Amino acid sequence: MNFRDFLINNTVVLDGGMGTLLQGAGLGAAELPERWCYLHPEVVTSIHKAYFEAGSNVVNTNTFGANILKFDECELERIISSALECAKRARDEASGDAPRFISLDIGPTGRMLKPFGDLDFNECVKIFAKTVSLGVKYGCDLITIETMNDSYETKAAVLAAKENSALPIIVTNAYGADGKLITGATPEVMVELLTGLGVDAIGANCSLGPDALYDIAKRMIAVSDLPIAIKPNAGMPREVSGRTVFDVAPDAFGASMSKVLSLGVRCIGGCCGTTPEYIKAIAPLACETIPMPITRKGISAVCSYNKIVTLDAIPKLIGERINPTGKRRFKEALISCDIPYILEEGIKQEEAGAHILDVNVGIPDVCERDMLCKVISELQAVTSLPLCIDTSDTSAMESALRIYNGKALINSVNGKRESMERIFPLAKKYGGVIIALTLDEGGIPDTVDARIEIAKRIIRVAEEYGIDKKNLVFDPLAMTVSSNKESANITLKCIERLTSELGVKTSLGVSNISFGLPNREVINSTFYALAMHDGLSMAIMNPLSVPMMNAYRSYLALCGLDEGFRGYIEGSVGLSASAEAQKTAPSESSIATLKDAIVKGVKDTATLLTAELLKKLAPLDIVNGEIIPALDEVGRAYEEGRAFLPELLMSAEAAKTSFEKIKEVMPRDNKSSRGTIVIATVKGDIHDIGKNIVRLLLENYGFSVYDLGKDVAPDTILKKAREYGATLVMLSALMTTTVPAMKQTVELIHKELPSVSVAVGGAVLTEEYAEKIGADLYAKDAMGAVRLAEEFFK
Repeated sequence: MNFRDFLINNTVVLDGGMGTLLQGAGLGAAELPERWCYLHPEVVTSIHKAYFEAGSNVVNTNTFGANILKFDECELERIISSALECAKRARDEASGDAPRFISLDIGPTGRMLKPFGDLDFNECVKIFAKTVSLGVKYGCDLITIETMNDSYETKAAVLAAKENSALPIIVTNAYGADGKLITGATPEVMVELLTGLGVDAIGANCSLGPDALYDIAKRMIAVSDLPIAIKPNAGMPREVSGRTVFDVAPDAFGASMSKVLSLGVRCIGGCCGTTPEYIKAIAPLACETIPMPITRKGISAVCSYNKIVTLDAIPKLIGERINPTGKRRFKEALISCDIPYILEEGIKQEEAGAHILDVNVGIPDVCERDMLCKVISELQAVTSLPLCIDTSDTSAMESALRIYNGKALINSVNGKRESMERIFPLAKKYGGVIIALTLDEGGIPDTVDARIEIAKRIIRVAEEYGIDKKNLVFDPLAMTVSSNKESANITLKCIERLTSELGVKTSLGVSNISFGLPNREVINSTFYALAMHDGLSMAIMNPLSVPMMNAYRSYLALCGLDEGFRGYIEGSVGLSASAEAQKTAPSESSIATLKDAIVKGVKDTATLLTAELLKKLAPLDIVNGEIIPALDEVGRAYEEGRAFLPELLMSAEAAKTSFEKIKEVMPRDNKSSRGTIVIATVKGDIHDIGKNIVRLLLENYGFSVYDLGKDVAPDTILKKAREYGATLVMLSALMTTTVPAMKQTVELIHKELPSVSVAVGGAVLTEEYAEKIGADLYAKDAMGAVRLAEEFFK
């Protein structure tokens, strides 16, 4: 039976954990579990067989960390072929006749992608592609991408799976206690991103126990058109008599998963700490549960890596200022590659209230594809707003959609057959909401009926490509009213009919309506208000325009869409000022100080401002007066949930460039440091994202940090701590299988260097568990590590 067919009408039972069972069978702290596929195939086979016999319909191969970063190509192929051989043998030998499938298991690389890390996106796709190709070669039935804590790496893995197979894909991400991925994505963001990419089931695994994942499942069910998969841990890990155990027993796990199933979840299983006993506790529940139908939610939305914008009753603003049309200064910035100027345009529009940023870099003097990708990448490093990719160049469009971290707004398609044939396949592959212009080979029709007919044709063709009309936003085009007095009326009637008759969302580029007339913003803002009244969903406009923003805020207030008139009141400062007095605002920089540049994460501007400050201030005055206060501000926002990891990292990078500039003028013998720290990811663990983030922040807070890398043996950590004279060692581990290596390291350092303290952290650790393994200190996240170090060295 095909897995997709089975998923339609059944509740699917997945398997449980692998690592803890391998540890129980003798896996050593320094061993890589994937190698057991060929070193101890009988053990791996027996685990798979036990899961099948416990009731699993799907088992994941023992390939969680199998990639070419970790193994050479020859060994990687040996691991994957052996892994699938073990799973197939288990399926053949297991008793019972339930439908059974084998899934190629793919976990994270352990690296963070650019711009927040050092791994290129397309290189990451290639890494996953090698694993996928081998899985297909040796006969997997489907692909499971799991435990991803970054939306961008998730997208890379999905693209690799889609481009190298036609197999079903399940994606489950690892959410924190705050309900977000480490880079800030919410369940709603991941639903939009992954639905757009065309996976078969979406969900969550690891990090949390079943009760904690209940809320994640509930949020996903509310917005998803796809089946939801949930694989919790058996609670949180702790140590008992030298063994790692989890705090949720099989019967309690089953009771919690029964509640999860009642939400309509289609795929259930377990992650860290779960065993065949846990699957036995949930398999009967799946058999007894009549699967709820998967309902179409009809939600139209775009997203960035951590922010979703839903097209609903409140009209949305698309900032138009990153566009060379009629903007001499912007054209100059493109030609000279003045990225800081472009980034400031994005930041100013976000601060002014834009929900989405239009990005158009098409001028003859630059390579549009390269510039578009560069601007999108740089913009996503300093703003969390979703982007509208605006180009008529298909090659540029595809390159930009590929590297975009989210579900983009695509500008645009039209009723010409050639246009739809170019754009719809890209939208289908990468996901996105498409702005559709009501024009065709005959141009722009003069009548409302003709424009509506074009819209209907676009909807029909989009359906042929598998694109739902919820992912189409129609622009009925605003023609110049000075050349045709009926232009505005035609457009407004189109908006009303598109909304009421066709049930689609609408968009407008507003400013063309006033071309050739004086006081254009007066006409534009009035037309904009009329369009919103007739149902306009979004507008491409200038959010720095006082008349336009006044019209927008007033409309929301008058129509009951501004709760407590909060938006109107907050934006009312400019209402009493004349528009003339406000016209200088767009040219003013929103980054006036070095602190501003660091807070906003604009590296190039931080470097320039540091150079200016060095002409009049001492280096340490800049550090203490600008850099540290900026990092503290972002750090507090992160701790309070107002900022996310990408903002934290980009601020740290901006601070780093400032420090580098300062170092150029400081005496070479200046060894000022707040303390010496050795940091490492423990033996057997190749995941160093968290450790790298901690290192970067600690360095920018003035600590001397010696980073030993990942998969570091205890004796090496001891040797380096002694060599560098460190008084604090920080250890990181992501996987439960490597926590024993962390404990060994703690014990060795305490024995050999009793004056040195050890701090630990990582996804699988709790403060209680840290105490159990003998650690002196515990940090729950990157900023927690900074605060810990500040207190330790005070």
